Amino acid sequence: MNAKTADKIATGVIYAISGIVALILFAMLAFILVQGVPHLSWHFLTSPARAFEAGGGIGIQLFNSFYLLILAMLISFPIALGAAIYLNEYAQKNHFTAIIRTAIEILSSLPSVVVGLFGFLLFVVQFKLGFSILSGAIALTLFNLPLLTRSIETSLAQIPDLQREAGAALGLSRWETVLHVILPAAVPSIVTGVVLSAGRVFGEAAALIYTAGQSAPALDFSDWNPFNISSPLNPMRPAETLAVHIWKINSEGIMPDVSAVSAGASAVLIIVVLLFNFSARKLGMKLYKKLTSA
Repeated sequence: MNAKTADKIATGVIYAISGIVALILFAMLAFILVQGVPHLSWHFLTSPARAFEAGGGIGIQLFNSFYLLILAMLISFPIALGAAIYLNEYAQKNHFTAIIRTAIEILSSLPSVVVGLFGFLLFVVQFKLGFSILSGAIALTLFNLPLLTRSIETSLAQIPDLQREAGAALGLSRWETVLHVILPAAVPSIVTGVVLSAGRVFGEAAALIYTAGQSAPALDFSDWNPFNISSPLNPMRPAETLAVHIWKINSEGIMPDVSAVSAGASAVLIIVVLLFNFSARKLGMKLYKKLTSA
C-alpha cells in the first residue's frame, strides 16, 4: 500500500468515527428535545412542583439550580484562577509541584457521588451545616475545582512566551505581566473553560443529593432577606435542583404526570447547558476585544 492510499484510508476512518460520534450526540439531543419541548410553558417554568397531583412545574428547582451554580462559581473561580496562575507562571518544576498536579488529577477523576458523600460527612454532619445550599455549593466547588484549575492553566500555557518576554522588556514585573498581558490574552480560553465547567456543574446531581438535600420548601419570592428561612437567597435552606428533581420523581414514581415533568425538565436542562456552550466563545471574544482593544 502506497502512502497516498494509506492517507486516504486513514482520513476516511477519522471522518467516519467523527461522523458516528456526532450522529450519536445529535440523536441523543434530538430525542430529549423532541420529547420535552412540547411540555414547556411559562406555567411549567415558574410554578412549584406537585407531589401527588398533575400540573406541577419546576420553578423552584430551576431557581435553586442557578443559585447553587452562582454560589459554586463565586467560590471556585478565584481559587482556581489563583492556583492556575501559580502553577503556570510561578511554580518551579520540583516534587512539590508534581504532588499538586497529581492531587489535581486524582481529584478530577473522583466520582461525583464520592464527592457528595465526603461533603455529607464533612459539611452536613461534622460542620453541622445541614442539608443546605451552602453545603451543596462547597461540594460543587470541590467537584469543579480540579477541572476548572486545569482548564485555566491550559489557557495560560497557550500564551506564547514571547509575550512574557515583551512584558519583561518593557520593565513590567512578573505580576504586572500576568495581570496586564497574559490574563487579557487568555480571557477567551478562560471564559470558555469557565462556562463549560458551569454547564457541567449545572447538570450535577449525585453530589447534591447528599449535601443540598432532596426537598424544595416553599419560597416567598417577595422576601429577599437571606436570613429568613422562606427567602430564596437563604443559603442555609435545603434546595432540590433540577437534576436532582429529575432523578427523584423518577425514583419515587408518585407523580401522576412524571413522564411529562421529567421530559420537560430534561429538555430545560439540556437547553441551558447548550446555551452555556454556545455563549462561551462569543462572550470570550467580546471580553478579549474589550480588554485588548483588538
